[in-house]
Amino acid sequence: MTRQIQLSAQVPDSLGGQRLDQAAAELFPDYSRSRLQSWIKSGDLLVDGENRKPREKIVGGETISIDAELEADQRWEAQPIDLDIVYEDDHLLVINKPTGLVVHPAAGNRDSTLLNALLFHAPDLAGLPRAGIVHRIDKETTGLLVVAKTLKAHHSLVAQLQAKTAFREYEAIVTGVMTGGGKVDEPIGRHPTQRTKQAVTFSGKPAVTHFRLIKRFRAHTHIRLQLETGRTHQIRVHMAYIRYPLLGDPTYGGRLKIPKGAGEELMEALRSFKRQALHAKKLGVEHPETGEYCEWEVPLPEDFRSILAVLENDDD
Repeated sequence: MTRQIQLSAQVPDSLGGQRLDQAAAELFPDYSRSRLQSWIKSGDLLVDGENRKPREKIVGGETISIDAELEADQRWEAQPIDLDIVYEDDHLLVINKPTGLVVHPAAGNRDSTLLNALLFHAPDLAGLPRAGIVHRIDKETTGLLVVAKTLKAHHSLVAQLQAKTAFREYEAIVTGVMTGGGKVDEPIGRHPTQRTKQAVTFSGKPAVTHFRLIKRFRAHTHIRLQLETGRTHQIRVHMAYIRYPLLGDPTYGGRLKIPKGAGEELMEALRSFKRQALHAKKLGVEHPETGEYCEWEVPLPEDFRSILAVLENDDD
């Protein structure tokens, strides 16, 4: 199975001086560097209508165009995994992801992922980059993900995410009592020494997280968050950076803190909550076919509601 793709983008001045293959990877992030290089070599990727070599430098202002056939990705196996489908039409698929489900295969998680489930549910997705997946949430995070079912939808959703026009709202429980809402505007990149982690770092990419209070408890806070950007582990890193790590976060939360005077019910609930308390509750995008704004919302999962109820009781 093959699909014809036609894309074009103007090179911004900020990419001037980079190699063509590097700039192409920045402009078309849904395609691997090796695939882009092969298109450059085959003449399927042109600069101002002309063939160039992958290592040639660009100056900025050029138009990079792609006219190529995209073969179906045969690397991943379709697997019959249940999906909680919130919405589906010929162009979009909106999923409510449960905790424990990895979105995309990677080292240590080669199968039993959302991608494998999507290929079983809609086999044509094999012809799209990453089976139509345009954004991710962490394995233990729950909530909404939108998946493209056509190349047109894929391009539209990627563009909306890059332009920061897609709406994403989360709810979380953090350790500590916040005094008010705010914004974290700090760049995020790979941790300088722990390569599996992200961190606020001067050399990172811009990242902006907004948060508002929903309810304060004796030693925790229930908050609502909105993302302007979508960096890896963004909410978890930003909340830990301002010293309000997510409850249950094994990577960024540090050691479990039991509040002084906590009752048995709260101590047991906190010890047994083994994932970050983070849920992608609302998602809004412009429909790629109709142009209409669409928004979906899903309730908090049971484990999240249960820990909130325990915190409420402890607060009484």
